[in-house]
Amino acid sequence: MKKVLFIICILFNCIINSQTKKFEITGTIKSADENELLESATVHTERLKDSSIVAYTISDAKGYFNVAGQSADVKVKLVVSYLGYKPYNKIVSVKNQNIGNIVLEPANVLDAVVIRSSAPITIKKDTVEFNVKSFKTKKDANVEDLLKKLPGVEVDDEGNITVNGKPVNKILVNGKPFFGNDPTITTRNLTKDIIEKIQVTDTKTNAQAFAGEDSDGENKTINLTIKKENNKGYFGKVAAGAGTDKRYEYAGMATRFKASERIGLLAGGNNINSPGFSFGNQRLQFGGNNRSFGGGQGIVTSNNYGVNYINAFGKIFELSSDYFYKNSNSDNKTTRNRETFLSDGSSFSTNSNNTSLNESDSHDASIDFEIEIDKTFRIDIESDFNADLNKNTFTSNSESFNNNKILTNDSNSNSIADSNIKKIDNEINLTKLFGENGAFLRVELTANARNTETEDLVKSETNVYGANPNQIIRDQFSDGTSSIVKIGSKVTYRFPLLPKLLFFDVGYQYINTNNKRKRSTFNFDQNTNDYTDFSDLLSTDFEYLDNVKKPSAKLEFKNKKWSTSAQVAYVNRTLQNKDYLRPQTNLEREFNNLEYGVNLRYRKDRTSSYRLRYNFRNSTPSLSQLQPFRDESNPLNIVTGNPELEPTKTHNIRFGASNFNWKEKTGFWSFGNISITNSRVVANTVIDPNTLIRETSYANVDGFYSFQGGGSYSVTKKWEDFGSLKSEFRVFGNHNKNINFNNGVKYSSKITSISPRIGFDFMWDKVLQIRPSYSISFSKNTYDIESFSNRNFTSHNVTIATATFLPEKLEWRNDVRYNYNPNIADGFQKSAWFWNTTFRYSILKDQGAIGLKVYDILNQNTNARRVATEDYIQDSSSTVLEQYAMLTFTWKFNSLGNEGKKFEPGRRRRRY
Repeated sequence: MKKVLFIICILFNCIINSQTKKFEITGTIKSADENELLESATVHTERLKDSSIVAYTISDAKGYFNVAGQSADVKVKLVVSYLGYKPYNKIVSVKNQNIGNIVLEPANVLDAVVIRSSAPITIKKDTVEFNVKSFKTKKDANVEDLLKKLPGVEVDDEGNITVNGKPVNKILVNGKPFFGNDPTITTRNLTKDIIEKIQVTDTKTNAQAFAGEDSDGENKTINLTIKKENNKGYFGKVAAGAGTDKRYEYAGMATRFKASERIGLLAGGNNINSPGFSFGNQRLQFGGNNRSFGGGQGIVTSNNYGVNYINAFGKIFELSSDYFYKNSNSDNKTTRNRETFLSDGSSFSTNSNNTSLNESDSHDASIDFEIEIDKTFRIDIESDFNADLNKNTFTSNSESFNNNKILTNDSNSNSIADSNIKKIDNEINLTKLFGENGAFLRVELTANARNTETEDLVKSETNVYGANPNQIIRDQFSDGTSSIVKIGSKVTYRFPLLPKLLFFDVGYQYINTNNKRKRSTFNFDQNTNDYTDFSDLLSTDFEYLDNVKKPSAKLEFKNKKWSTSAQVAYVNRTLQNKDYLRPQTNLEREFNNLEYGVNLRYRKDRTSSYRLRYNFRNSTPSLSQLQPFRDESNPLNIVTGNPELEPTKTHNIRFGASNFNWKEKTGFWSFGNISITNSRVVANTVIDPNTLIRETSYANVDGFYSFQGGGSYSVTKKWEDFGSLKSEFRVFGNHNKNINFNNGVKYSSKITSISPRIGFDFMWDKVLQIRPSYSISFSKNTYDIESFSNRNFTSHNVTIATATFLPEKLEWRNDVRYNYNPNIADGFQKSAWFWNTTFRYSILKDQGAIGLKVYDILNQNTNARRVATEDYIQDSSSTVLEQYAMLTFTWKFNSLGNEGKKFEPGRRRRRY
């Protein structure tokens, strides 16, 4: 079959190339008003018969462009676009030619409103804007389908999005969130036909955008702009499915647009491990285990409901709010085999079986206010509320054997734990601008509170064998409360040393955290037949104070190509612990440290950039690491803190580069990271060779370092009236050195790994799509202690995704995955094929669809995995979603555009 498809592709390629003619058009672009060479003007060619894009490019820093492509047409339209100027149009012959100088006339305000650019890509300062209609997809494509067609944009099976290697952490619709922080709700449920533009920019807060600040550039934001005529009306979907083994799913969504007001409703539920709202999305929502082969644990039944409201009140005030209710039940059984290596050359093994059942109810609400008093003063208020009620029933059995395979200890425990968690987070940000040169004053206030109530019933039996046998039986009830109150403030003032070029920031931050924890544990008393025997050993009652004062200074320079900054901060931190049960463990520590960093970004042109960042940071030990309290809640693993610990000191250097060649349709990005850490806090565990009981404390050690790097290169080949082929090669690698203790012996380990991946995406328009990929992972672990053996690991992954669209209303998709891990221990599955298939047929004038999906056709799903650390190797497997078939129905409705053509949105500026 593969050979047949390959031969067909070659034949079609030969036929198409024999009918098309290559061309290359060059020229230079200038402005009429200032006779300035225009960088990043969009140049593209269109077919005369349907205005479809043939080829496009971007002008360089000298205004020069070179647009190359191939077409079977005799003539095409050449179009030049640049923000603030009238488009240039000319009918040209399909041949190699130099157009000479193209002079663009300025556009007046009326032109800017009336004229809509047909350019596939427009670059506006720090924003790259894609014209949706320029990118071909199937007719009922959603936003995720569209994003996969954009240059430099990658979407993985989980729905995570990267742009030139940078993760996308915000997706907005008309500059506003769309149902909270889950991007897949937006990308998998909004359809392409209501979107006009996709804008990609560096992620900034509203306050940063208002003040004209640069972001750190580590994350991207995608903003989807709705067509003006679609800004009034409503759209939505409903879906339901029923399958074998009592599998089901249902979902519904409805959103209404009316001027600046937007109201949305969501509902969904399933027992196939699909997070969020799947809406019958056949190829993406098969359940958690298929989307990351070998991932996902347990069977989850969930229900989700949500409401979203956004509105602008006049030109000053905007409101965004949402509420979600979620409940879920998860059932999981896990088997683990772990071999632990000791410094004297011996080892011991532990086999365990765990069963857990978790029930949860969650309420989440948020409300954000944006108040723009005038062009110089802005207030942002964000409030988030959360309430979680959880119940977990847990059963565990374990056995440990020494180096001679003799049973040394075993344990079994049963517990029922209830928790009630309530959180509230508030932030107020006030920004005042002064003059036109970039000066501002910003005040940030935060107030966060979290309260937790717990009840825990534990029954356990631990047996220690050997020369000194011992049995520990516990029948205990615990109730506890925990409260955390965190108050913070930060003031920043910016002085412009050179107007709009060089700035000096001074700031002061204050954070006070108060953490109170009380846990009362009672043993079962045979005399009272109740849990009344108070346990001093397992009870706690303490108050933890964390006070931070941080003055800082920053110098920043920026122009069109360069952005550099240097910052320094002095951190004064006081940690205080008051133990009301054990006053002898009270402690107070004060830490004073400098932190500093340098950032450098160079933009060679609008399509390529380079970044370099260095910083030095300190991180203080946690309370559990500092507090000299002997925690014996687990009889086989006793932990005691070390009050003499020092802060961890880390130097980090990160660099990156990205570029997209618009002429050749090739994309490239790479990154590197170097981290050197001293005084790192590590666990120092000593294991009794007779009982295998672990005694753990903590220590500071030097000598950690980490090198990470990776990159991606992709190239896209397009054929007119046929399709496209995208090829991509990625590679990631790292080399780490870690310092640890094993039974009191200090040693180092070095881990080197590399993971190359190659993938293809072949699209035959309206007929066929094939997406094969192969990745392999190599890992080498070496140790400087003779008793530890060096280890090598290899794993292979192959994926093949296919889709056919013939006949016209029928869509057939297959997702095939193969995983081979030869390092898995005997008794665990080392390899498996995982195959899902879906049939979907459009009905009701393409507004509805019926589908049939079969999950894990070969019934080989597994999540067997191996984890290797410095001193142990662990193999595990747990409950997975098994084979099922499901019949589904989906119906979508849309009135957008019917009444909205007369609507023009307000003049208020949008921030994204």
